Amino acid sequence: MELRKLGRTDLTVSSVCLGTMQFGWRIDEKASVPVLDAFLERGGNFIDTADMYSNWAPGNPGGVAEQILGRWMKARGTRSRVVLATKVRCRMWEGADGEGLSRKHIARACEDSLRRLQTDVIDLYQTHWDDEATPQEETAEALDALVRAGKVRWLGCSNFSGKRLASALAAADARKQARYACVQPHYNYVKRDEYEGDVERLVANEGIGNIPYSPLAAGFLTGRYGRERVPKDTDRSDYTLEQYGNEEGWTRLERAEAFAKRHGLTMIQVAMAWLYARPTVTSPIIGANSVAQLEENLKAAEVRLTAAQADELG
Repeated sequence: MELRKLGRTDLTVSSVCLGTMQFGWRIDEKASVPVLDAFLERGGNFIDTADMYSNWAPGNPGGVAEQILGRWMKARGTRSRVVLATKVRCRMWEGADGEGLSRKHIARACEDSLRRLQTDVIDLYQTHWDDEATPQEETAEALDALVRAGKVRWLGCSNFSGKRLASALAAADARKQARYACVQPHYNYVKRDEYEGDVERLVANEGIGNIPYSPLAAGFLTGRYGRERVPKDTDRSDYTLEQYGNEEGWTRLERAEAFAKRHGLTMIQVAMAWLYARPTVTSPIIGANSVAQLEENLKAAEVRLTAAQADELG
């Protein structure tokens, strides 16, 4: 698998990042372990999780994916082979320090993640969502303290607007503190408005890494969806249609289908290849509920578009 430098950091990551949102939700620990093993065997080294994964699942209080990942790294002795990324959620527990990107919450959340992951250091620690109620100077100070303490190597953010990312960078730079070196946006062929524009320009100008999530648009770009074709065997279809089932989404989907047919590609290959053709994308985050699904996604990620094909797809 191709290896890439993550922005201006010293992290060298695989061109595919394995997401773990499905661990403890879609699949249990027994089924998660073979997926993790296969990812490393195929040359992957970049794994992303979050402290909240997946607290919406029945019986899952959050932190379960981190626990599964931590036990796997310890049992297999793979920590040194993994570039480990996790995220701090704006809210995880009740109480005065249990929400937002405050100093107290970040400090406690990081300790909890380190314990669940059974590691002394997190390679990439990301703020999962923005928190406009907490001064960015306080958040920057809290994150910088983690880096100075050696508990975190690099910082990232997810779901930030361009304006808020710019002010966060400025807040850290003004005090010569550690700054965000990576973004994790919701970005794919049909979902482009949150990233393209201010965020994309900042990423390019500041040399920031980009690890977009949902490259297949929650299944919308897998070939299973169409204006008159909606899968009925998944409980995610309502969410998928709510996110992408608008006129712009259907139009882009149909363009991708026509492109795939002309070039003898699958829809998954088209979706992944389009992202790799974007100059600011480092490593898209994929999910997999089985080794077979992982293999399909990794194979699709090997396809690259020519400049002419990228222009044709639009």
